[in-house]
Amino acid sequence: MNTRDQLHKIKEAARNMPSLDQKRINEVLLAIAEALKNASEDILTANKKDLDRMSSDHPKYDRLLLNKERIETIAMDIANTANLPSPLGRILSEKTLENGLLLKKVSVALGVVGVIYEARPNVTLDVFALCFKSGNACALKGGSDTMYSNKAITKLIKKTLSDMNIDADIIQLLAPEREAANELMNAIGYVDILIPRGSQNLINSVRENSKIPVIETGAGIVHTYFDKYGDLEKGKNIVFNAKTRRVSVCNALDCLIIHKDRLNDLPALVNRLQEKDVTIYADKLAFDVIQNIYPKSLLKRANAESFGTEFLSHKMSIKTVDSFQDALNHIYKYSSKHSEAIISENMEYINTFYSAVDAAAVYCNTSTAFTDGAQFGLGAEIGISTQKLHARGPMALEELTSYKWLISGDGQIRE
Repeated sequence: MNTRDQLHKIKEAARNMPSLDQKRINEVLLAIAEALKNASEDILTANKKDLDRMSSDHPKYDRLLLNKERIETIAMDIANTANLPSPLGRILSEKTLENGLLLKKVSVALGVVGVIYEARPNVTLDVFALCFKSGNACALKGGSDTMYSNKAITKLIKKTLSDMNIDADIIQLLAPEREAANELMNAIGYVDILIPRGSQNLINSVRENSKIPVIETGAGIVHTYFDKYGDLEKGKNIVFNAKTRRVSVCNALDCLIIHKDRLNDLPALVNRLQEKDVTIYADKLAFDVIQNIYPKSLLKRANAESFGTEFLSHKMSIKTVDSFQDALNHIYKYSSKHSEAIISENMEYINTFYSAVDAAAVYCNTSTAFTDGAQFGLGAEIGISTQKLHARGPMALEELTSYKWLISGDGQIRE
């Protein structure tokens, strides 16, 4: 089936989505979660075909990797999504005009949501679950890196839908080739919104070429500032977790900023990173402090490219600043407006950081690893929006809705 036929089918199938009640939607999601666990071996076999085509040291390898534990987590996220309140039919505002007209602003589905994404097979399941729960159909364009995984997952979803007498055309997996992406970006009248998930190059390409409205999920260039008044014990654990928990995800730490008065604590802040073979690109002051305690093979001198870089690997830069304001200036210059953090016990600085830093998620004394739809209690996520229109931060059910006005009268006419 060609892409145009798939888009036509999904548009027609989306028309029937409003007739599905929430009880039925939840039953289907729970059935898919159970089917996923039961079919884990088949999914992992398909995933191995994808993994075998990629070098294990490639930055995308960890994103591509599925295992039983990750499948269990994805299934749990789908079940959690089923148990969340419906985002549809909420009365957002209500008022009666002087002429007696009753106005209600009510949440509704977007319609057909298109997603273009790279080496993350979990996105296929997360997107479907969130779209289905919020009354949307989804047109998915995965990359060639995840071709086998995405096919196996989509087959499982479609079979479960058909078994439960739901139109399986509400999900369409488009071909992995670039031509399908081009058609999706030009699918006026078929797709209501387009969401890119992946590298900055992918995001830029979709933003520049799409004729469909785009919700931008930007790259995560993430900073954590260890302030003059930072707690060392908190800092050690936060830096280690933010950098090493999963290095290939967008909320991973890229640059540690440290106040010059705390340089003596830098060895303690970064010492554990060598356990995970983290390469550090340190500016001159930081390099001089840790050169005798951090493995020489893992310590490099920072250059211009060391800052403003989303590493997506076991790499991190260190920037020394003279003041709190210098830290804000560095973040302002290099931030991608994703996730930024401060470690400090100074409430004045903390509150200023909260208000001054322009990012979708701003943290104090905790790890940026929490920028995640499931961690925010949203069930799962369709992406982290770094723009300011419509949605910002982890996008889940509410962000997949729009609204319409319902006007009730009793014969009124306008003069």
